[in-house]
Amino acid sequence: MSPSPGRVTAAVDTDFVVLLIGMRVNGIRNFRRTWRLFSAMSGMIRELSGDRTTGYLGGESWFGNPTIMVQYWRSFDHLEGYARSQEHRHRPAWAAFNDALRHGGQVGVWHEAYHVRPGDFETVYNNMPLFGLARATKSVPAIGRRETASGRRGTAH
Repeated sequence: MSPSPGRVTAAVDTDFVVLLIGMRVNGIRNFRRTWRLFSAMSGMIRELSGDRTTGYLGGESWFGNPTIMVQYWRSFDHLEGYARSQEHRHRPAWAAFNDALRHGGQVGVWHEAYHVRPGDFETVYNNMPLFGLARATKSVPAIGRRETASGRRGTAH
């Protein structure tokens, strides 16, 4: 993806949720089980990206040990609804992870979720392709009142 010249910011005027989620391989005694857990996330992201009714807005991923994904959701209700849904891929992946825990803890999974209100966040992207919150929601030029961090937060005096 080519960078867009200049500065942009994310324009979000409703509450949203940021989910940080990832996994860590603690051992590879059973590579097949570890790979199944790892690959389950890509299936969930394809599913979420194809169904906007889930409340998934978008996200970014980095691979390493641990992996990390930053996801953006409309609300905690949407996030929890997807996590508990019998019709989506998360439930079987969750069951597989719990099974893996019973077999030596070769894989660890973690997450943190944050509820964000308008005015309680600030973003700027300089000479970047659309990325993060601006890609998941809406990007606008960082000009006028949006030139400064306080202006982007709506707290400039």
